[in-house]
Amino acid sequence: MTNVHGSERLPVGRVLPVVVLDDARHADPLGDALVKGGLTAVEVTLRTAAGLDAIAALAARGDLTVGAGTVLTVEQAERAIGAGARFVVTPGFAPAVVRACQQAGVPVVPGAATATEIQMALDAGLNVVKFFPAQQLGGAAMIKALAAPFRDVRFIPTGGITAAVIADYLALPAVLAVGASWMVAADLIAAEQWDEITARTREALAAAGGAV
Repeated sequence: MTNVHGSERLPVGRVLPVVVLDDARHADPLGDALVKGGLTAVEVTLRTAAGLDAIAALAARGDLTVGAGTVLTVEQAERAIGAGARFVVTPGFAPAVVRACQQAGVPVVPGAATATEIQMALDAGLNVVKFFPAQQLGGAAMIKALAAPFRDVRFIPTGGITAAVIADYLALPAVLAVGASWMVAADLIAAEQWDEITARTREALAAAGGAV
């Protein structure tokens, strides 16, 4: 299957939790909380030194599809894939990272905030992009506008999204999934409030119409 059909190769479900972990020891109980809440995939960002170890720990579980987020360099992409990441997400369009992931046979979702960046993704053989930061860039209305000329592109909006607006995004045919961090907020993880994370996860899925 080619990289053009990225939406078919990206098993992220409809709600994708975007996680920042400061301590890799929290990875396993976080995984328990997410699975208990009904999720099947998670994006772990490389914003902290614990990111790679957390990806490895979550990938080893076998019950979650784990991706690496905030990937800025080819080295980070390679290390994340080596740790078990099954997809890679970048905040902007990074040609070298995209090529490295394609060569490794791993789906990559580049960040795209403009028509030009979406065109670059298409030129690279991709049809799934991360729309970031979604709320700040105009939200669902902006995606609807961008989707009109780019009819084959699927979007994963991320940034500032809460349960209140998930349904607005997922109502758009162009939206593949919604990335969100409020249900896995750093303060909840630091305080080890796993039950609250499970509750917020269920709330997110309910707002998404129950789709995982």
